[in-house]
Amino acid sequence: HLTDEQRFVCERDFRWIRYRLEQTEHKFYRELIVNVVQSAILDFFDFHSTLNDEDSISGQNASIMNRFLTMLENGDYQDHREVTYYADALYVTPKYLSEVSKKVSGYPANYWINRYTSLAIARLLRDKRLSFVQISDMFHFSSPAYFSRYVQRNLGLNPTQYRE
Repeated sequence: HLTDEQRFVCERDFRWIRYRLEQTEHKFYRELIVNVVQSAILDFFDFHSTLNDEDSISGQNASIMNRFLTMLENGDYQDHREVTYYADALYVTPKYLSEVSKKVSGYPANYWINRYTSLAIARLLRDKRLSFVQISDMFHFSSPAYFSRYVQRNLGLNPTQYRE
């Protein structure tokens, strides 16, 4: 349950995101959207961290999570869907990265990697000019069959059904 102040912050964040989404002619539109969404995510992390004060989030954990999300925002998920890659880049172990992610956001690191990947794939699947093989290649899946299984597992439908 959110406090009145947290609810106000959520509503403000969503109004701001909605407003900024309409500004498609902004010269830095993608960066703008990434920034406002990341700001809302950080507010959600802050809400989550206040649920249990003895588990408060350290500055180091917040920094690791912020750098992890920045890597995802920059599109690293297109080439790398393994927690090990991100952990190595952040100079921590995969287990520690997942623990930090869970503590800060409530979800392990692989959740965020799959979330970013799935949202990007879903967006690309809506573009019927792109074939499934092209999308699969963009994300470096080992085969179109593996891509199809990934989509089925993460989006609940196979690529053909998703497009219908």
